Amino acid sequence: MVDNMSEKIKKIALLTGGGDCSGLNAVIRAVVRTAILKYNYEVLGFIGGYHGLYADEYIPMTLKTVSGIFHQGGTVLKMSNRDNLFHFPITNDDGEVEYHDVSDIAIENLKKHEIDALVIIGGDGTLTSARDFARSGIKVVGIPKTIDNDVPATEITFGYRTALDHIMLSLDALHTTAYSHDRIMILEVMGRHAGWLALEGGIAGSADVILIPEIPYDINIVARKIIDRYNRGGHFAIICVSEGAKPISGKLTVKKIVEGSPDKIRLGGIGEQIAKQLEKLVQPITGQEIRSTNLGYIQRGGVTNTFDRVLGTKYGAHAVDMVACGEFGRMVTIQNDKMSSVKIEDVVGGGQMGETSKGGARRVNPNGDLVNAARDIGISFGDEE
Repeated sequence: MVDNMSEKIKKIALLTGGGDCSGLNAVIRAVVRTAILKYNYEVLGFIGGYHGLYADEYIPMTLKTVSGIFHQGGTVLKMSNRDNLFHFPITNDDGEVEYHDVSDIAIENLKKHEIDALVIIGGDGTLTSARDFARSGIKVVGIPKTIDNDVPATEITFGYRTALDHIMLSLDALHTTAYSHDRIMILEVMGRHAGWLALEGGIAGSADVILIPEIPYDINIVARKIIDRYNRGGHFAIICVSEGAKPISGKLTVKKIVEGSPDKIRLGGIGEQIAKQLEKLVQPITGQEIRSTNLGYIQRGGVTNTFDRVLGTKYGAHAVDMVACGEFGRMVTIQNDKMSSVKIEDVVGGGQMGETSKGGARRVNPNGDLVNAARDIGISFGDEE
């Protein structure tokens, strides 16, 4: 790794970490094409996120490598959300798991390949490790990735709009079967800490109730909304709920705990929980059956839409421009529709290595224009009647 910031960049590497989403290949394509065509850089891609950096598993990235990947979901470099090289699980001779800082191995791999800068594409956990590599002297540029659209300091993240399309189309499909059977249909979508997906997807998909993390709900108010709708002639109802939504006096619905993962808690099941509650509160009065569907990983996959192809291109191209200008230890952002950057530490927090900050997540404003517009057209958030 070159220490002198003024020395000319000749070779860069990139990796994708965390969970997949649409638009990743658009970003990869833009990074590679900009690096080669604009700056004549050589590009290496590490396979499987930080694990590839640790295991020295990589492929040369050429114009041919990224040809034909623009529209594809996922990432041609693959990824992992379980490998924190600053807190890496290693089984000792007694069969016990111990955690070690193995980042020095990754750094040696970068030096071996004469990598001058590393472009890291990922969410909160991935960018936290990017921050720690920057502290170790690595020239890092970060690109934010999450379909939840909750990364602070940037207006929108790629993959979000494609996920919204999936949610809208799913709600459209549920709408027809809900109408046909006079049923209450619940769609559970992603959104651990922020309700952007449920909110915008729910509005676009004609939901009658939207439940999001930012507005704790009262299940009795939800029930009364549905009963009132039924009494006014609406014999079916659509509910769109974020996986991170919670009742006013309750807790998050945890599906399972995954030991060894940087983020152990897996949310899920709130749709089924609400369905069971409404069977007791609503079904005896209206006779409606309740069905719940968890959209799950469908939100992350599929063909990338127009918006995310263009957005991913903007993120990837600007990241390479940052490399050329020596803007290291920073993350690409979009503010007021203009490309910019912020310190990675300002995004994930400045605590000790491995610490992750969720306090600054970009969340829905419960009193903002979008929520107010939804309320104006009769959508309930389960908090007022």
